[in-house]
Parts: sequence; C-alpha cells; structure tokens
Amino acid sequence: MSIAKKLGHYLKQNIDSPAKVQKTLKRAFRLQYYIFKFSKKKHIPKSLRYLNVIGMKYMLEPLKNPEKSVFVNIFTPTEILHAFGLKSLQIEGMSAFLSAAWCEDSFVDIAESKGLSDTLCSYHKTFLGASFAKVIQKPLCGVTTTTACDANVNTFRTLSEMYGVEQYIIDVPFESSDANIHYVANQLEELVAFLERVSGIKFRLERLKEVIEIENETVKFYKKYLKALETKYFPNSLSAEMSKVLALQIGLGRKESLKFFKLLAKDIENYPIQEAKFRLFWVHILPIYSKSLGELFNFSNRHHLLLSDMNIDYLEPLDSSKPFEALAKKLINSHYNGHYSRRAENIIGYVKRMKADGVINFAHWGCKETAGASLLLKEYLSREDIPLLTIEGDGVDKRNSQEEQNRTRLEAFFEMLEARSK
Repeated sequence: MSIAKKLGHYLKQNIDSPAKVQKTLKRAFRLQYYIFKFSKKKHIPKSLRYLNVIGMKYMLEPLKNPEKSVFVNIFTPTEILHAFGLKSLQIEGMSAFLSAAWCEDSFVDIAESKGLSDTLCSYHKTFLGASFAKVIQKPLCGVTTTTACDANVNTFRTLSEMYGVEQYIIDVPFESSDANIHYVANQLEELVAFLERVSGIKFRLERLKEVIEIENETVKFYKKYLKALETKYFPNSLSAEMSKVLALQIGLGRKESLKFFKLLAKDIENYPIQEAKFRLFWVHILPIYSKSLGELFNFSNRHHLLLSDMNIDYLEPLDSSKPFEALAKKLINSHYNGHYSRRAENIIGYVKRMKADGVINFAHWGCKETAGASLLLKEYLSREDIPLLTIEGDGVDKRNSQEEQNRTRLEAFFEMLEARSK
C-alpha cells in the first residue's frame, strides 16, 4: 500500500474525530510542501518543481489561518482578496487535494447521506462532505460567482448556513456589453465594502492596482511560454496541468505565480523543437489520480500533453487604472461564460496554433455543462476536421473512474491519429 493510501486509510478510520483529521491533513500537506521544496528530480523542469511548491502553499495558507480565509470557487476574482491580504480556500482545489489524500470517497458518502444528489459534481460533494464532517474549519466568509457551474450558488448557500458566515454572490450576466460590465463592476465595489465590514481590514485601491499589474506581468510570461509551445516539446503531466489552474486562478496577482511563469518561459527555451509522436490538446479537468492515463501522458515524449483549455481562459491585459471595470470585463468575457461557441472557438484557435493532432474531452461526472456541451464540441471540431475523443470519468471520486475502458479507447484514438498521419 502506498503512503498516500495509508494516509487515506488513517483519515477514514478517524473520520468521526475532525480535530485529528484536520491536524493530520495539515501535517501531511506541510510535509509534502517540504518534499516538493527540496526536490531535485532532474527529469522535472525547475519551473514545474516550483509549481508543486506554490500549489501546496496556496492550499496550506487558508488551512493554517481559517479566520483569514475565504471560501471561493474557481471563477472568484481573488485579486480583490489578495489586496486585502486574505487567503482563498478554493473548494475545487481543496477537493482535488483530498482526493490525492485518498479520502474523498468518505466525504462524498457523508454528503450524499445528508441528501445531496449522487449526480452533483463530486468536487462540490467532497468539500461539502468534509464541511459536514467538520474537517474544514470555519472561514471568514464565502465569495462565489454564478459563472458556468450550476452548483455554485447552492453549495455556497449551504456552506454559509452550515458555518453561520455571510456570503457574497457575484451575478455574472450571460452577454458582454458596456451596461453589463458596469453592473458587475458595481458588484465588485460592493464586494469590497462587504469584505471591509466582515474582516475589519481597510481596503487600499493602490494595492489592488499593484496586484493587477503583477497579474499582467504574469500573463505576459505565460504568453511567451505558449508562443514557444507552438513548435516545441515541453514535459507535462496531468497533475502539473491541473496545478497551473491554481496558479492562473487563485494565484494570479501573486508574486509566487509570477515567479513560476518566469521560470516556465525560461525553461522551455532549453527544450527542442517538437519531437513527440502526437501533440494532444485536453478539454476540461484532468483526473490526476488516474494511473492508466498517467502512464500515457505524464512527461511523455510520445503523447505530448500540450495544455488544457482551463488554462487558456481570458488572457487579455487588464487596465489597472480601472481595476473594477477590468475585472468585470474579465469575468463576463470568460470562455466559460456566455454561449458555448465562445469556448469552442477558443479551443479551435489554440488547437490550430499548437498544431495539435487531436483533442481529448474529459466529461467529468456531475458536470452538466461539460456533458451537455460534448456534442456541441464534436460538431464544432468536425467542421474543422479536428479529431476528438470524449472519455468519461470523475476528476475526484475514484469510484467513478473508467480506467481500462478509457485507456483502451485512447489507444484506439492514437491508432486512428497514426493512420491519419500516413
């Protein structure tokens, strides 16, 4: 039994002792942080080793300081929280870390025992189950958006009632217009007043402008990396690509993320022009626990995992002189907001830029948006003669995985790509 599985077994044995589970998780995450920090694995680029470090740091911070933590979803504009010096506990990220600790199934079962549907996204069920079990400590408040996920509002409402804390919901309109940008910008200014009241911290507009300038610098280095990736090979893995979500979501505007993308842009300079057999573009989340998929993609120079569309969302410069309007524009113009054609066109654009041989769409269990859009994606890609394979599974709950079936289908997909290349 692996160390991670032993940890999960211990946590599940003590599920009725929340203080013990909290303490053990913090120790395990802290130990993993130092393992990553002092890792000298030469086959992993320096930038990706540092990415592991900051990923653990972003998760540890709110666990160590729950009174200064804010529950957020993946689309929450955490730049405002950075300006306050508050820590973001992203519910999707925390659920992924609990899955890595091999205890997510117990929390999913607890959530379902409380009446949650088995068709609800397992990221939300895992976090809610851990909260029902009192493993997640009381935060300062919760901040979410209405973007993309139909579970966001209900999950945050439940968490607000459970912990007796206030929540703030940012309503993001479907269409982009000057009026809607103004509408969201006003909400963000109200969010500042809300955070001032619940935290007792005085907001400084200049600090928010500094955060946005750091974000712009970060995105500049990321774009430099993406430009090089159009022709080059660069090692990647399922977990690294998912960790980039943290760096590009709750980490944007932080100096640690800026350092990572600087390292990434520098590292790729030392790698060769593309030498992989297949260049592959991923859509949606990646099941980092999957052994069979890991064997195919992790640091493979045959099946080159280029990137996920989760990491090429809105990457336009933000006007730091008008921070609320800039963040409102970013929220509304997210490729996960509005008509699906926006996301599909973004995917197609990057597939062509990266000269990808094919697209893999991961239909995560419980994600209505992804499941409902799979046929639309197929239609859009077929018009461009871009090969697509949709596989099903669960990004968190390993019991819903289809390991061997997905591996078989992927191998058949690779054979088809091989035939096309000839």
